[in-house]
Parts: sequence; C-alpha cells; structure tokens
Amino acid sequence: MSYKNIIITGNIILLIIFSNITNGQRIKLSKTDSTDMKVFRETKKNIRKGNHNYRKKTKGTYILAIKPYLKAYEHASDNAALNYKIGKSYLNSIQRAECLNYLKKAYELNNYIAYDILYDIAQGYHLNYEFDKAIEQYTAYKNILTPKDLLKQLNKIQKRIEECDSAKNIINKPVRVIIENLGDTINSPYPDYSPSISTDESVLFFTSRREDTYREKLSPRDNQFFEDIYFTEKVDKQWQKAKNIGKPLNKKNNDAVVGLSPDGQQIIIFKGKYDGGNLYSSRKKGTKWTKPTDKPFKRFINTKYHETSVSFSFDGRAMYFVSDRKDMSYGGRDIFISYWNKKRNRWDKPSNIGSTINTKYDEEGVFLHPNGSALYFSSKGHNTMGGYDIFVSYKDDNGQWTKPENIGYPVNSPDDELFFVINSKGRRGYYSSASNEESSGNYDILMVTFLGPEKPLVLSGEDNLIASIAKPITETVIEKTVEIKKIRLTILQGIITDAISGEPVETEIDVVDNQKNELIMTSSSNSSTGNYLISLPSGKNYGIAIKAEDYLFHSENIVIPPTVNYQEITKNIILHKIAVGSKIILANVFFEFGKSNLSPESGMELGRIVKLMNDYSTIKIEISGHTDNVGSLSANTRISEARAKSVIDFLIDKGIDSNRLEYVGQAYKFPVATNDTEEGRQKNRRVEFLIIAK
Repeated sequence: MSYKNIIITGNIILLIIFSNITNGQRIKLSKTDSTDMKVFRETKKNIRKGNHNYRKKTKGTYILAIKPYLKAYEHASDNAALNYKIGKSYLNSIQRAECLNYLKKAYELNNYIAYDILYDIAQGYHLNYEFDKAIEQYTAYKNILTPKDLLKQLNKIQKRIEECDSAKNIINKPVRVIIENLGDTINSPYPDYSPSISTDESVLFFTSRREDTYREKLSPRDNQFFEDIYFTEKVDKQWQKAKNIGKPLNKKNNDAVVGLSPDGQQIIIFKGKYDGGNLYSSRKKGTKWTKPTDKPFKRFINTKYHETSVSFSFDGRAMYFVSDRKDMSYGGRDIFISYWNKKRNRWDKPSNIGSTINTKYDEEGVFLHPNGSALYFSSKGHNTMGGYDIFVSYKDDNGQWTKPENIGYPVNSPDDELFFVINSKGRRGYYSSASNEESSGNYDILMVTFLGPEKPLVLSGEDNLIASIAKPITETVIEKTVEIKKIRLTILQGIITDAISGEPVETEIDVVDNQKNELIMTSSSNSSTGNYLISLPSGKNYGIAIKAEDYLFHSENIVIPPTVNYQEITKNIILHKIAVGSKIILANVFFEFGKSNLSPESGMELGRIVKLMNDYSTIKIEISGHTDNVGSLSANTRISEARAKSVIDFLIDKGIDSNRLEYVGQAYKFPVATNDTEEGRQKNRRVEFLIIAK
C-alpha cells in the first residue's frame, strides 16, 4: 500500500471514529425504551429543553440544562449520551463535583462517547479528592493523544497533575480552622458571593442573584436574575437578615459590589449588562448612598476590558483591582495598582503589581488588609489545589510582596474559592464557595475562623462559634496550628457630637504623619450617627484633626511604635462651636526636649491655627502653656510662658495681627490628669487655644 493510501485510510478511520463520537453524543430514545407513551413524550420534551440550553455553552445555560436532563434521566438512566451531557453540564456549572458518576457511566456505556472523556473523568476524580485516580486518568488521556494534540494540551494536563500533587501535600497538613456556612440569614438558594466587610466587621455587603432583586428581571444570557447588592449589619455579634440595598445602587441590570473602603463609607460597584460594564463609586451620606458616579475611574480604570474586584489602602491613596486588560497582563486576569491623583480628582494610569503575585493564569478577588502589609487574592496559578485557591502575600521590609502562600485546606478545595476578605484582627475571614457541605447548590458565603496556636480548642468571646447557633458548624479541623501573623494595626473609632446639643456632627478628619509633616489621608464621620473609623498601621506618630464648619477643630496625637500589635481605641469627640470661651488642646504642637523651641512636627497643627484665624478674622485668642508638677513653680511658669510665646511668634510670622493674640504661662496650676503617673504628666504638658473675643 502506498504512503498516500495509508494517509487516506488513516483519515477515513479518524473520520469514522469522530462520526461515531459525534453521533454518540446525540441523545436518541426509542419508543421501546418505555411502554408508557406519555412518559416517552415527556422524556423527549425534557431532553429538548436540556439540549436547548446545553448548546449555548455558558455556565448559566449549563445550569439550566441540568434540571430537565435529570428529569429525563429518571426514565433513561442507561442512555450514554444523556449521562455524558448531565456530567458535562455539572462540570461546566457550579456543582462541578457532581459530574463524576454520570461521566463514568457514560464511558462504561460507550467508550467513544467523547474524544476527551478520560480528561473529563479525571477532572471529576480531581474535584472529588480522589487525586491518585485523577492523575491516573489524566495520564491515560495524555497517552491516547496524537502528537499534534499532545503538543497543544501537554501544559494543561501537566498543570492538572501538578494541582493533584499539590492538593495531596496541602491536605496532609490541614490548618486549624472552623468553617461555617452563614445560613439563610445571608445565603439563598441562588448565587451569593463577593462579600465585603468594613474594618470593624459591623457591616457586610455582598452580591446576589436571588428572586427579590430590583425589578426581579432575568438576564437573557442565562435566564437567571440580574445581580443586585445586599447588605447585613451585625447586632449583638450576630448578622441580621440580609436586605436588598435598593436605589440608587441597584438598578435594572447587573449591580455588584466589588470593593469597600475600610471605614465602610465608600462602596465601589460594577454596573452593566452581561457582556460589559464599568466601575462606579458611591459614598454614604447619613443613612443614604449618593448616586453612583464613574468619574474617578474614567480614562485609565474603566476600559473595554473587565474590572471585577477592588481594594483600597488604609489611606485611600492606592487602589488594587483585577482586570483582564491584555496589553498589561501576564495572562488572563491580573492584579493592578493605581494611585489617586488629587489634583485631577481621578485614579491615575495603573501598573501591573508584578510576576511575584500574578501568573499566566487568572487572578481574582483582591483584598488588601487595612494594615497595608497583607494582600489576599484568589489564583488559578501558584500551588493551587485546583480551580481558584486563596493565597496571601506579605510586604517585606523593602516594600516588596513575598512569594504567595496557599492559606490551606479545608479553606481551599479542588474547586473555586473566591473573594476572600478578612477582619482587622486577622482571625476571621469571609469568602465565596460552592464546595461547602451545607451549600444550597450555588455559591454561598462562608465564614472561616483561624485558630492560632495560643488559642485552645474551646474558645470564648467573639471567636467562639457556640453550639447554640441555629446551623451546626460545617467543619472543624484541628490537626495543625496556624501561625497567625502579627497584625500591627490600630483601629481608632468613636462618635463625634456637638458640645451643646449632643447631636452627631459630620466632620472631615485629617490624618497627618507628624514626622514628615504630611497629610496621609482624609476621612469623615457619618452625618446621621457621628460614627467614625480610621485604620492606623503601626510605626508612625499620627496627628488627627477633626474639622467641621463653624466649629473649632479637635486634635489628637497618637504615637504607635512599629512593634505594637493589633489594638482598638475608642475615642468619642466633642466639638465646640466657634464662640467666646471655646477652648481646645493643641495635641500636635511639640517642643524640643526641655526647651521652648517648636519642633518641626508641629507644622501641620500650627498651619490649622493660621487658617482658622484667617477664616474667622475677628476672633481674638489666648495661647496658654501648661506643665506637669516636676520642678519649681517659677521654673515651670517660665517654660510654659516661653512655649506659649513661641506659638504666638509663629502666628505673627505668618501674618496674624499681634493685637488678636495673647499668651500666658500657667505652669501646673490647671492639670487635666494626675501627676502621679508618667501618662498623666504627659497629658498635663500641653498647649491650649482659647477664644477670648469674637
């Protein structure tokens, strides 16, 4: 036989095999399969319904194909093509692990049901934690490929085998965690995902496609409800029943939460149909959200590509986000960073955060901890167990991100774990998964509590998931302790009110790095509640200035050494109207040790006094110096007076009329704290500002 005839014969054989495979995937029923014609017709009808959705080949339509196929399966369970399509529908939807038995049966009934059936079965074993069988099937599939197909698919197959090897290692070293499905207080029978929490874990926002979405409209793409944003608040340490956030955030198409500022006062949402959309920002004013705007994201952030997840630095100056922009990506979706351009009031051109974090596979669900030194994200790369796993990377002393660490089993599984966020203490996280035992069959929001080595198994306080919770704990794994990284973060929070009425005051809050004389962030308090929350990473001397129109500013000085671990400070602030007799402590005016010379760190605070005097050009003030009781009265009077005069001299130098200024040294006559402790003495060493005429 000639070489030409051999090729022709080989092509005919392949054509026959391919024809058999293609025909084998057609679900054929014979009337002899059922003696009941009504059942026969109903079965065929369900198959047609399934085929209608199966042919569209999207995750949503594969989900829609499953229900009618399963109804047909009740009367045609030995049909190879039906088993195959049920298995493929599961494999390409959410409950992916359900595919295995159907694919195995399809193969048993017809070895030629599909060219890649062994690969699909391998994935089924992989998703069901049977990793050795998965490797065996991946290898078997690799061995039947033609050289041409092997060249195309080798990397993909090898990646799956590596995932199985990683999964075996990770499962052999489980982490000590408690995982809980949040139950029907938050989750529904529909997809619930993308949780976002405020730093104090008092409010949780998430995205859902449940039946009470705004206008209850279905997406024509997959016949599921459009996305809407929901929220729940924590009362007495319990999440309340989730509610649709309503207008103006939710409208007629997809509205999904993709990010939240640390104080919970700014939300970033994705708005669009099903093939495109953009990011929008909204701020909370009292109890209402402002109309979303895409202005900050125009030009550089919102593009023809898809942006899916956003997280801010504690100061709001840096934004990490996920995008599939091909011109800047290592492959698929990557994590990018953009910096706020205050002058132009928008986010600047982003940059890829680099190959240490991003891989040639997809990254998703970025979350920067408020301390700024821990970056959480999901990835299909690195040493994943399969699908998306959650990873964490830490910023080193040089400001570089370290090699990402898989946060371990049972948080991660061979399926997808996405949109992980963690509370300020670093002990409790929230994420989306469909692999949980209590899952409704869709993506649910899970809560994971990390049990550090210093914690016994029986816990108390807020980390104790007590047995009286309505839903039982899904999974507890205690074989291995988790080294919980030290969270070096201070949460400053409280309520800001008017000194006379006691009513909440909406304020602007400036946070200053005193050593650099640099404004590092601006926050605000809520107009309805007066609540404020600021995240302060360790290692700085912070000046805090609370400002509101017609009020004297209030100042706080908070020094946080680099070694200070997580702490919460509650500081309720009372603001005084600009009136005769109103007085404030200038907490961020400093002097050289034992002298009256102003320190450079005083610059921002003194600048606020200058602005106040210029804004209210008729007021007259008195600056008074105060000391502790160490030393003689005469010595303390001299130093306190000299320091008060230094402030006056600064104001005169900045153009303030000397006729509006007075100063006095009060020594230790008017203490604000005990002089018996160093902390008290430090509070007594101060400079005060008093309005004496208006």
